[in-house]
Formats: sequence, C-alpha cells, structure tokens
Amino acid sequence: MALIRAACATMGAALQCQRGQLLCWAPIFLSIGIGGYFAQAHEPGDMMLLTIVGAGVVSVGLAYSLRLSFGPALAALACIALGFVLASARAHSVGGPVLEFRYYGPIEGRVVAMDRSASDRIRLTLDHVYLEGVAPRRIPHKVRVSLHGQEGVPIPGPGSHAMLTGFLSPPPSPAEPHGFDFERHAWFQGLGAVGYSRSPAVRFAPPREGAALWIFRTRMALSETLQDAIPGQAGAVAAAVTVGDRSGMGQDVLTDLRRSNLAHLLAISGLHMGLLTGFIFALTRFCLALIPRVALTWPTRKIAAITALVAGAAYLALSGGAVATERAYVMAAVVFGAVILGRRALTLRAVAVAALVVLLLRPEALLGAGFQMSFAATTALVLAFRWLSARDMLGLPRWIRPTFAVVVSSAVAGFATAPIAAAHFNIFSHYGLLANLLSVPVMGAVVMPAAVIAVVLSIFGLAGPALWVMARGIDWILGVADWVAGLDGAVGRISAPGPEVLPLLALGALILALWKGRARYSGAVLASGAAVLWMTDERPSLLISPSGGLVGLVQEEGRVLSKERGDGFVASIWLENDGDSADQAAAYARRTGDPLRLGDQAFVHLTGKRAREATCAGSAILVLNDTPEATLPCATITPASLRETGSIAFFFDGDKLTRLTARDVTGARLWNTPSLREAAFQRRPVRPDPSPAPEGAERILAQRGDQ
Repeated sequence: MALIRAACATMGAALQCQRGQLLCWAPIFLSIGIGGYFAQAHEPGDMMLLTIVGAGVVSVGLAYSLRLSFGPALAALACIALGFVLASARAHSVGGPVLEFRYYGPIEGRVVAMDRSASDRIRLTLDHVYLEGVAPRRIPHKVRVSLHGQEGVPIPGPGSHAMLTGFLSPPPSPAEPHGFDFERHAWFQGLGAVGYSRSPAVRFAPPREGAALWIFRTRMALSETLQDAIPGQAGAVAAAVTVGDRSGMGQDVLTDLRRSNLAHLLAISGLHMGLLTGFIFALTRFCLALIPRVALTWPTRKIAAITALVAGAAYLALSGGAVATERAYVMAAVVFGAVILGRRALTLRAVAVAALVVLLLRPEALLGAGFQMSFAATTALVLAFRWLSARDMLGLPRWIRPTFAVVVSSAVAGFATAPIAAAHFNIFSHYGLLANLLSVPVMGAVVMPAAVIAVVLSIFGLAGPALWVMARGIDWILGVADWVAGLDGAVGRISAPGPEVLPLLALGALILALWKGRARYSGAVLASGAAVLWMTDERPSLLISPSGGLVGLVQEEGRVLSKERGDGFVASIWLENDGDSADQAAAYARRTGDPLRLGDQAFVHLTGKRAREATCAGSAILVLNDTPEATLPCATITPASLRETGSIAFFFDGDKLTRLTARDVTGARLWNTPSLREAAFQRRPVRPDPSPAPEGAERILAQRGDQ
C-alpha cells in the first residue's frame, strides 16, 4: 500500500509540473480517441459507445473534483472518449449510398466540383445523380467521373446539369493490406462511386443559383481569367495558388514540383493563408499609420487583425474550402484572435487550439497527410523560434536575421515533415531544402503580394502589371522546380512503414517537445523505436490485386509483376510502397519465366479467357480475374472471393507462409460493409435536400425526395 501511495504521489507531482502546458495535450489525447475509432476491426455498437460516453462523463466529474492531483490524467481519458465518440458520430452523419456493382450507362447530375485526375484528364464531381435502371435509394449522392472523350467539346460549367455515358464502380478497396483506404476516404468525401467516360459530357440544363454554386462559379471564372491573362503553365499555377483550381496543370509540372519538394506551394494551406493574411495585416496597419489622428487614437493593430481575418475568410471561400485551407484559416484565426485580445500571437497553445477546432469539425482529417504535415511543421517552427528568441537569434546582426529566419524556417519545416511525406508518398527529395530556399521567399515576397495587389487593382481595370509580376515569380519557381528535379539523385525512394510507425514517431516527438522534466527523454526512445520498426518492416512477399488482375512477387532484383499492362494504378502503388523506382513495364521485364512460387507453394495467375477455362494445376493456388466456367476442387482466388477479402498479401518467412487480407486490416466498417450502411441509413432521420431545384430534371428531384 505504501508503494502505491508513493507511486501516486510521484505521478501527481509529475502532472503538477505540466501546469501551463496541459492545453497542448488536449488535441493529442483527442487524436488518440479518434485513432482508436478508426483502428477498430468492427463498427462500434451502441452499447460500446454508451459505455465510452459514460466513462468520459465520469472522468470529467472526477477530473473537476480531483483537479489538484489526478485531474489532468482523468481529463485526458475524457478527451480520448470524446475523440472516439466524435469520430463515430461524424462517420454516421456524412455517408450516403454506395454503388454496389459495376454500372455502364447514362449518367446525369449537377457539376459541383472540377479537378484533374492522375491520368491528366478533367474530372467532374456530380450530385443530384440519376443512373438509368438503378433504384433511387441506391443511387449515390455524389459520383466522380474522369472525361476521356472531351476533346473539342465544351465542358459543362459549374452548377450546370451534365449528361454523359460512362462506367461507374464502387470506390476501390486498398491496393494492399495496410494500404491507403480509398473506401474510407470516399465515404467522408460523400462519394458513392467513381468512374470514367469515353463519350463527351454535355450540358442539358443551365446552372442554378445558390451560395455554394455561386462561389464555385466565381472560383472557376477567376481561374479562367487568370489563365487568359497569364499564358502557359504559369497561369495554371496562378489559378492553383489563388483559387485552388488545378484542372489546368499538366502532370509534368506536378511531377517536377513533387520531385523538388515544392508541391506544398500548390496546396492553399498555412503558407498561402499566412502570407495573404500577413500581407493584409501589414498593409492595413501601414495605411492607417499614414493618418496621424487614426494612428494615435484608434487600435490600429486590432483593426488590422480583423481586416486580415475578413480577407482570410473570403480567401477560404473562393479557394473552395478544402480541408487544408480550413485548417490554415483556423490557425490564422487563432493567431489574429490572440492579437485582438492582446495575447501572444504564435504559441504552442495557439497551435493546440487550432488542432482542437479542426479535429472537432473533421475528425477524419487526422488520417490525412495534410493535417499531419501542417501541424508538424507549425509545432516545430514555434519551438525552434521560441528557442532562438530566448537566445536573441544567436546574437546575429539584425541585417542578416531575415535571411537566417528563412533558412531556419525551410530547414525546420522540411525536417519536421520529411518522415510524414516519406511515409505517405514514399519519396524523399534530397535537394528539397535548396529548392525551398530559392522558391519560398519568391512566393512570399512576389507571388502572393502581387496576387493581392492584382485583386485590388482589378476594380479599376489595372491588374495587368501586378499579374505580370506574379507571372515572373511563378516562372522562377517553375524554373527552380525543373532544375532541381533534373539533378542526379534528386529523389530517393523509401518503403512504406507499418501502421504503428507514424503514431509512435509522432507521440515520441510530442513527448520530447512538450513534457517538462526528465521523462521527456522517453519520447526519444519511442521515436527511435519507430525508426527501427520502419527500417526492419517486412514488405509482403506476394501481393494479389483486388480485381485478381495482377500478382506481384518479390525477388532479388525487386518485385516482379505478372502483367505488363492492366491494373496500372495498383502496380504503381505496390512499387512505390516497395521504395522501387521502376514502372510496371520494367517490373514485368524482370520475369525469368519461372512460376510464381513461395517456398513449396506455387501460384498460377490466369486472366481473361484463360481464367474462364482454368483447370487445376496440382497443388498450385490459382489466381483468376474472371469466374471459371467449371467448379474447381483446388484452391482458387477469384473475383467473387476477392470481393469479400479485398487485396491479399502473403508473407514467407523460412518455411512459413502467412496470409493477410485487406479486410483483415480494415475490418467490417460503415464504408465497406453494405449491411452496416443499410442499418445506419434506416436509423438516420430524413431531411430535405436544401439544394436549389434544377430545371428540366424533375425525375432527379423526385428520386432525391424518395431517399
């Protein structure tokens, strides 16, 4: 008993030492709860959720009564419970019908988003969808279609009702176990089907008004104006960084930006929002300072902060309101809110408040690379400059401090985000720091200020000179990207880590950064352990795609693919996750003619007609992309079985063969299990669609009312 009391006293004392820093831990424990929900193998039932809610309420009560001892620990438990329940509530509130079969036929709907696919095609997102022959209650609320036959035909504009003939299928399951779960991503995006069309999309009803559609049309009109004023890819980049429209950008430019670690300049996130609102803040203060009476009697600093917030809100709306932009605006709002209240503007508490707001609004953002990289960079920058400020910027002369700050910012942000970028994208830009040092100052000092000035001057029809300056800045950035991407060894490849690596790495880094006392060094142990797990993680010996159309076997020279073409997207993901720079054709060329074999177990891969006419081949496991005409007594992997399991991975260790399926990892969740979706929809109250009525599409309105 004495030992327990001593341990409790020690723990209480350790918690007391963290006073003043406890708010920073709130989003961390909230994230643990959110991550716990997404890590479940089965959708949590009502009893489990009620138990967690009860535990959270009890923890809050005890935390209040024991706030001088174990209150913080109990508050942490309450945050975990809140995160779990919040993620569950969000998952049940956002989803809609998901197409459960492959569809080919007429597709009608209203254009609510437009972007460009990885295959360099224009891609439309449609709502108010009509699919011929499909029951209204089974039609997805939104579908996304890539246009492969639009050459020479005008693309239906924002808000227009479009008609086309195309292929649709359910959102694909992960390309491999522990791979990116697009089914889950699509669920939270409201997408119930994805596909493509080889016929042109035509407009069959004009656009209707509505706040969201008006903003969308305004965005696209501004994008078109920018691309007309600034020719070439510079205009496409200008549209991307100002209104978030990337539909005009070519894949070559995107590839160069990714290889040079400059792709973050395209995402309207912290950098853009910070540059814009900071410029507006400084410009407003400067203008007010020119009026002596105003400068002496008005709170110019607070007025400038309010003006910057309003400008940031307008920018958020015109840029499309993406998650990254919302996150950036919340962070800017916290900073300028601190200015208005007379508090320190940029502190770890401000970062924590921004993270809390984002997680409360969109719990699923935790799983995205954007959220992770944004807050990793911001936290690292605050810590780095707090350390430098305490040491008077290392005593450097004032004239060199701005340049030093730029170098430190690029280095610290790059170092903080590099592991996250490597884990999600499997590449590491060796010259990324150089590219950022040459480009970020130009973005901040030339491109964004010129964009703001162009907006102001456009009122008088004088935006031309500012746009010319903006174009020169973008040309410089694209030139740097092209040069750096072409350097020998510009990009390194790294294999994908296991699912436990990033959480351990993040927790270790946060403990090291936030905890007060010697226990903080346990964070270094956790981070080191995560690095060891990453380096020793074993890639699957053999992979089978979700369609059964591709098999990949690891050999000495790398993964060998069973087909030169087909399932190209899955093939690229496998090779990227292996840290392999080869393309599908090169990986297929590694074949030596030997059968696919792991130890004593052979695999035979058959496609098309050969799959339909397949016969058993001894003890070999048959992998087929079509249903065989006859029932086979041997072990087979067919499209029917793959619909239940998803992609399959085999691990071979000595003489032991282990099988892992995507469904083993993802479990039975709302986004991948029709029966769970159906039960959730039946319990959800029916609410009328607030969207404006489309002319000439009464049947679409009727079906939406039936839902």
